[in-house]
Amino acid sequence: MKYYLAIDIGASSGRHIVGYMQDDEIITDEVYRFPNGMDTVDGHLVWDTDRLFREVKSGISAALKKYPHIESVSIDTWGVDYVLLRGDEELSPCYAYRDSRTEGPIDAVHSIIPYPELYAITGTQFNSFNTVYQLYADKLAGRLDGVTDFLMIPEYLMYKLTGVKKKEFTDASTAALVDVRTKQFSREVFTRLDLPESLIAPLYMPGESLGKFTREVEREVGGNMEVVFCATHDTGSAVEAIDMSTDAPYISSGTWSLLGVKLEDAMTDDKSRESGYTNEGGVGYFRYLRNITGMWIIQCLRNELCPDTSYAEIAEMARGSRFDCLFDVNDRSLMAPQSMKDAISLLLSADGKAVPECTADYFNCAYHSLASCYDAAIRDLEFNTGHSYSEIYIVGGGAKNTYLNDLTERYTGKRVIALPIEATAIGNLKIQMGR
Repeated sequence: MKYYLAIDIGASSGRHIVGYMQDDEIITDEVYRFPNGMDTVDGHLVWDTDRLFREVKSGISAALKKYPHIESVSIDTWGVDYVLLRGDEELSPCYAYRDSRTEGPIDAVHSIIPYPELYAITGTQFNSFNTVYQLYADKLAGRLDGVTDFLMIPEYLMYKLTGVKKKEFTDASTAALVDVRTKQFSREVFTRLDLPESLIAPLYMPGESLGKFTREVEREVGGNMEVVFCATHDTGSAVEAIDMSTDAPYISSGTWSLLGVKLEDAMTDDKSRESGYTNEGGVGYFRYLRNITGMWIIQCLRNELCPDTSYAEIAEMARGSRFDCLFDVNDRSLMAPQSMKDAISLLLSADGKAVPECTADYFNCAYHSLASCYDAAIRDLEFNTGHSYSEIYIVGGGAKNTYLNDLTERYTGKRVIALPIEATAIGNLKIQMGR
């Protein structure tokens, strides 16, 4: 029996999952879980990368105690965020994508490379947190002086395990820095923005090996194994787990809802840009999708209004509410509000709509608003691609929410196929297994 380890780290938690094949099925065993979240330091939202690496090692140690012989390990996380390095020295802090530091640099970037030109090169949907704007903010702040590398979060964690710096395609494709034609960093974008050429490095595809643990890590965790690239952007791994009978749309439903389809080539035409579609790297294809603010809204409302209530109970509570006024789930005010409840109330009242009267109403209008946004995104998808679809697959944590699935069917008119599986971890494992 061969065992493999997937480390899947999201914005709110991380999981170490051992997988193996049995009767032509991937069997998974979660051996370690840890909380994750952004910290506020000097008024900025940041990631504690030291803590993340400690948790990565603790989980590997736990996995090896239960499964002493593991073939390989890979790490996937959210996209766009990165660590700056001068040689082997990490620059702190590691900013989180929800931090507001890019608000000024966005206009500066677009004054040099107008957004339609940037999109034509990279095919990346505009988001204020895209890596290109974060790096330009670093440039303006003098943080790029002497910098030799920038490693996306999973690349950084695997470098800490192996001592090897390599960059992976699927995560880099979230940055608005990659030329979709060459599938490598765009020298034109780096040159025009006067970003250090030292940051341009070859992009490797999922399946690439980085070698084994350093001796120090081997001593700490109690064993060794090969470290390989999965699709290190978590959505890329999640899509690899979906067994679809047709090339149907999918929603990878978590903190973000990623709604899209697999395409052989990127689409960078005007209608794709204007409708907010992005082209992210997949394993031999592009993921043509729209980023939609997802269960983040539900998570924030829960933390604020009923932290001891389960998500299943929240969904049933919402089902009993008749309040279904809609708000724009992608409004900038919902990125990192002090109060999600107040932010939603302001959006509704600004549109002349009623404001929720109770906790159930807030959740119900959030679920309805998400389903309505899915409908709009699918209509744009069908228009842009010239294809119509009869079904939609949903994976990830949100796939367990039967109420939201019901609303999605109602709003979109599509048959929903919910796969409440650890999609990201399974996709991560499939790539390691060569399946």
